[in-house]
Amino acid sequence: MKYNFDEIVNRRGTRSVKWDLFKENELPMWVADMDFKSPQPVIDALHERVSEGVFGYTLDSSECKQSVVDWMKKRHQWEITTDDVVFVPGVVVGFNLAVKAMTNPGENVFFQTPAYGPFFKVADNHGLHQVTVPLVAGEDCRYEIDYDAFEKAIQTGPGVFLLCNPQNPTGRVFSEEELTKMGEICLRHGVKIVSDEIHSDLVHAGHKHIPIAKLSPELAENTITLLAPSKTFNVAGLDGSVAIITNPDLRKKYDEGKKGLVGSVNLLAKIAMCACYREGEEWLTQLLAYLDGNIAYMKEFFEKELPEVKYYCPQGTFLAWLDVRDLNLAQDPDDGFSTFFRKEAGVILNTGNFFLKEGGDGFVRLNFGCPRSMLVEGLNRIKAAVKGIADEKK
Repeated sequence: MKYNFDEIVNRRGTRSVKWDLFKENELPMWVADMDFKSPQPVIDALHERVSEGVFGYTLDSSECKQSVVDWMKKRHQWEITTDDVVFVPGVVVGFNLAVKAMTNPGENVFFQTPAYGPFFKVADNHGLHQVTVPLVAGEDCRYEIDYDAFEKAIQTGPGVFLLCNPQNPTGRVFSEEELTKMGEICLRHGVKIVSDEIHSDLVHAGHKHIPIAKLSPELAENTITLLAPSKTFNVAGLDGSVAIITNPDLRKKYDEGKKGLVGSVNLLAKIAMCACYREGEEWLTQLLAYLDGNIAYMKEFFEKELPEVKYYCPQGTFLAWLDVRDLNLAQDPDDGFSTFFRKEAGVILNTGNFFLKEGGDGFVRLNFGCPRSMLVEGLNRIKAAVKGIADEKK
C-alpha cells in the first residue's frame, strides 16, 4: 500500500494538544506527535474491535507481548521473551517506576543535557539528587559525549543513569562504541541504567539503533528499557508502552512498584500496539524515507536561507534542535514556547529552556514530522521573522 504523507489532516477541533491550544493563524511545530495518519492496518484493527461494542475488563494479551518480542528481534536483532515484557501506560510513567525500583532515597539520578523535560522532575519525585552531564556541541553539527565528565559524575553514585537514545532533543543516535563506554562506566561504579528508547524505530539513513541492554549480559542485568509504538506510528494518545526487563529480580521490584498505583495498558492501546508491530512495517519504511526528505530539505534551507541558525542534523527522531543564539533573542518566559517565533512568525516551537535549565533560551526544538508543505511554510515564516530582525538593525 502506498501512503500519502503529503496529505494535510485537519486536526483542529479534535481536542489535539498540539493544535487546539493555539490560534487559527498559528502553526504548531512543537510537541512530539506527527501530523500523519497512522498505518491503515492499525486503524482497521481499532475499528474492528470497537465494532464489537463491549469494552469490559480485559486479560493481558500474550499476542501483544509476542508482537513486541518479534519486532525487537526483527528490527533490532535483540532476542527477548514475553516474560521480559511489562505493559506500562506511558514511557514517563515507565521511567519513574524504573527509577523507583532501582534506587534508594538519597541516591543519584544522572542524565545528559539537553534533556527531555520530564527528566528534570525525576529526582524530586523520588527523593534523589539530580546530577546532569552536558553533551558537547561538536563542529560537525552533532553532540558528543565528554567521557571524562561523564565518569566524573557517575563515580559519585550509587544511583541510576537515565539514558535517552535516540536522544531527545539533539537527535543523536549513539553508536555501539559510545553505548559500550557509557555502559562500562556505569557498571564500574555500580550505577544502574534506565534507557528511554521511545524513538528507537525512527532512525535515519546511515544510522542504526542499538538497545544498550543488548550489548552484554551484564548490561542486560543492569538495565530497564522503555519503548512504545507511540512516536513511531503516531498513536501517542492511546498511552501504550512497555518496559523490557530481562533481570527477573528487577522485574519483580518493578511490578511491586506498580501495585495499587499503576494499572495495565488499556484495551485499545493493546490492539493498536499489536497491529503496529505486526502490520506497520511497510508504513514505517515509507515514513522514514519521507522524513529523510524533510531532513535534507531543512539542511539545504538553513545553509542557504538562514545561516544565522545552526541546525543539528538529526540522526534519529522527527525533532530538530536549532541553535539561535546568534539572533540575540529576548529571554523566554518559562512556559515552554519561544515568544519570538510565536509572535513574529506565528510558529509554535519548544523553547530550549524546557530541555536546558541554564542557557536554554538560545535554542528551540522544531517538529518536522509533518507534510512537506507544512514544513516549507513553517521554515519560510521563521525566515521572514529572522530577516525582520536584520532589517530593524539596518
